[in-house]
Amino acid sequence: MTREAYKEAVETLKQWAYAYYVEDNPMVTDEVYDRLYREVEQFEREHPEDVDPTSPTQRIGAPLKEGFAKARHLSRMWSMEDVFNEKEFEEWMARIQKNFPDERYYVEPKFDGASLNLIYENGLLKQAITRGDGVEGEDVTNNARTIQSIRLEIDHKDLIEIRGEVLMTKQEFDRINKERAEKGEALFANPRNAAAGSLRQLDPRITARRNLIFQPWGVGVHSLPYEYLSKVMGYIYDLGFRKPPVRKVCKTVEEIETIYEELKTMRDSLDVMLDGMVVKVDRIAAQNALGYTVKAPRWMVAYKFPAVEKQTRIKDVLFQVGRTGVVTPVAVLEPVEVEGVIVERATLNNFDYIEKMDVRIGDMVTLIRSGDVIPKIIKVLTQYRNGKERKIVRPIRCPVCGSELLDEGKLIKCQNLNCPARVVNSIIYFASKQCMNIEGLGEKIVEQLYNAGLVKELEDIYHLNMDELLKLEGFKEKKAKNLLEAIEASKGAECWRFINGLGIEHIGEVASKKICQTYGLDFMDLTEEQLLAIEGFGEEMAESFLEFMRVNREKVERLLAIIHPVAPKKEEAVESPFTGRTVVLTGTMKKSRGEIKAMLEHLGAKVVGSVSRKTDYVIYGEDAGSKYEKAKQLGVELMPESKMWELAGEA
Repeated sequence: MTREAYKEAVETLKQWAYAYYVEDNPMVTDEVYDRLYREVEQFEREHPEDVDPTSPTQRIGAPLKEGFAKARHLSRMWSMEDVFNEKEFEEWMARIQKNFPDERYYVEPKFDGASLNLIYENGLLKQAITRGDGVEGEDVTNNARTIQSIRLEIDHKDLIEIRGEVLMTKQEFDRINKERAEKGEALFANPRNAAAGSLRQLDPRITARRNLIFQPWGVGVHSLPYEYLSKVMGYIYDLGFRKPPVRKVCKTVEEIETIYEELKTMRDSLDVMLDGMVVKVDRIAAQNALGYTVKAPRWMVAYKFPAVEKQTRIKDVLFQVGRTGVVTPVAVLEPVEVEGVIVERATLNNFDYIEKMDVRIGDMVTLIRSGDVIPKIIKVLTQYRNGKERKIVRPIRCPVCGSELLDEGKLIKCQNLNCPARVVNSIIYFASKQCMNIEGLGEKIVEQLYNAGLVKELEDIYHLNMDELLKLEGFKEKKAKNLLEAIEASKGAECWRFINGLGIEHIGEVASKKICQTYGLDFMDLTEEQLLAIEGFGEEMAESFLEFMRVNREKVERLLAIIHPVAPKKEEAVESPFTGRTVVLTGTMKKSRGEIKAMLEHLGAKVVGSVSRKTDYVIYGEDAGSKYEKAKQLGVELMPESKMWELAGEA
């Protein structure tokens, strides 16, 4: 890199950093930013006399956003050194072991969010400050108070800084972007930027509606007596803060690499984004001896995962018809590698999404993979446009059956119930692992059975016989026998698998399990009130379920008579003060709502979602909301969480 190229690269990095940290609107992927950043770092190592003092490598975090008061951290919030592969990590370990050969290491996930420093004094939350430049940040105390997982009071009276990451779940990210799209607002690029943007709202009421999460990862000023960081963090989590899914103390590279691979495997199943793993020397005395560089501690490192955000170009757009008839636009991409997989297609969600983002054929785009079967395009990089891009034209006829499409604006649907794509996709979904788990009944076999006229609806699967299958190309006796046995084995499946397999809009695996756990096999005759009483159910979900059962009742009854699904076994309730009582939960508690609900049901209670005159107890935790107020209005007995645990313990 020449001096001129270096100066240009520094200006580019500063522009990208401002868009990422201040505007919460990244211009490029992390991978592209990191690549240029490291090239700049290399030049600066080789030419220290030419280092630009304003280079992003010479600062920590981000410039302050206008509108918030400035506040100083009690102790500096450092940045971290990054390593990107096994070789770089082993080199970091070797530097530590050169002077400290017998140290142990504390390992936690690296969450992808916005850093926040909480200052507690006399057990109360005194101040919340964003990272800023590491010395001074933005005072966002009012916003932080709206985050349920931030404790307003802790059982620790000495002055302490508790540091962590403000996160947004993938589900909340999708919900907010859906709302923003409907309002014509710009979409957030990823959950990290959505979390940062939500934390830094000038109106705390907006932050409160965003359902943010605080995940601690360290401390600043404190007087804790522990020798090891792992013990310090154990103490912090015991104060009532959210614990990470994995935290380990290791001695060797091999142990750490094993955890790295485990985290890499599990990250798609987690509800928040991870972008790596943090490894820290565990002994605090050794940390102090190792010290700091200008920018980062020598005793910790961020071991980053392979990039899940990638840049590529849209070559074309195809249209796919799903089991509900919705036509989904799918981008055909210039092939790009994502975590070892060559990706050539990505979903564009719907036509409203295309128009709001102004996606065009020929555009350079950012795509993200977060457990989706097909990665999603999250940003159009308009700076790469050259005028040759083409608008995506809304289809008029079904690409599969040719019938006229119903254009509802946001969605375009094929209304032909006999459209091959609708029938085939509904059967493929029904037989999939997350539903009836019929091994051998994959996409190609279902298409073959449909084209041969053997299956035209779900029920037909269970009427297949050996003679019919042996007439099909590629079917020998063993293959046919295995398929028929797999179909037979699906009978008696768990109730939730059956409901999930029906493909009811808005009713997925989690909702199906909740229906079965609450009402067993009596789901056919549920009322709207009963559905809304299930935790997490809204009007849209209830209406969708009721409409499906009304229209398809006879088909579902015939399937039930064939399959005979089984209801989940319920533990026998024990006698307790909650036996026969109707209970409503509200506010933040020590354990998750699901765990507490299961415990109370085991103690004989009926846990419902809304307060009425028939409610016996409203049990409340911190930041109790409208249910608490309604209970007061109706004269329903209010029970603090501490009393619930006391009665549960006695039982």
